[in-house]
Amino acid sequence: MMNLMHWRMVVAVADTGNITRAAERVGMTQSGASQALALIEETLGVQLFSRENRQTLPTAIGLPVIEQARTMLGALENIRSTVDAAKNIQRGSIRLASFPMVLATFLPPLLRRFNRLYPGIQVVALEVSDDEVETLLDAGLVDVGVVLNPAPERNAAVLGRDAWVAVLPGGHPLARGPDEEGIRLAQLVKQPFVLATGGCSTNARSLAADAGLQLSDVRAEVREWSSAFTLVRENVGVTLVPEMTLPANRQGLRVVPLIPQIIREFALVAGTREAPSAAVQALLGMLADQ
Repeated sequence: MMNLMHWRMVVAVADTGNITRAAERVGMTQSGASQALALIEETLGVQLFSRENRQTLPTAIGLPVIEQARTMLGALENIRSTVDAAKNIQRGSIRLASFPMVLATFLPPLLRRFNRLYPGIQVVALEVSDDEVETLLDAGLVDVGVVLNPAPERNAAVLGRDAWVAVLPGGHPLARGPDEEGIRLAQLVKQPFVLATGGCSTNARSLAADAGLQLSDVRAEVREWSSAFTLVRENVGVTLVPEMTLPANRQGLRVVPLIPQIIREFALVAGTREAPSAAVQALLGMLADQ
């Protein structure tokens, strides 16, 4: 029965032109090498080599067979190299920090896929605010974190993006225009306001401050987006939220785009205190290949 050693022997004979030297290369005795070569030729039913003047040379049919053998052995070496390179990421752990909305919506399917690809790597997820993500990354207490609007030099794996939108009670005067119209942030911040944070420091108050504005009449401040929508329905005030937080049931609410649009991008970045581990590189690589 032919095995890999037999095929290595065939290639070695072609390379050296001599059974004795070929046997030394593959670690066989000369008699064992001769028997292996005879077995392959008998099994295939063709003569792969001819023996002339102390040289063993390929026959016409031997030449393509030898090349196919090289291809096969090369493929096996590639498999071995691939497996060896991957061994260092078959075990490990990743500490991941994220603010609540992304942790609840975007990350679960991605982490399930990563677990399927790398079942030996454990991902420990921490729910924190966006400011706390940056603090944990800077301190080296987590390996990766979800950040908002990352700088280009951070080599981030983008998870998603959405726009900030105003949410008004259905009967609000600013909600009476056509759908295609929008509202300016300067108009919105003058209204009685329900400030929703979603556990993040980037919210309506910080967006207003970035624009040189301020919320003039905050009637309520809540962490949960759903609480904000309830209060808006009850005419407590208006609110400003990321589009992805909008409820499926918008009865009693009017969603109005901002003019100009304000986009929020969230991405996964690695800490900077040390080079990313092989496990972290595997996670970021998976996201980059999406």
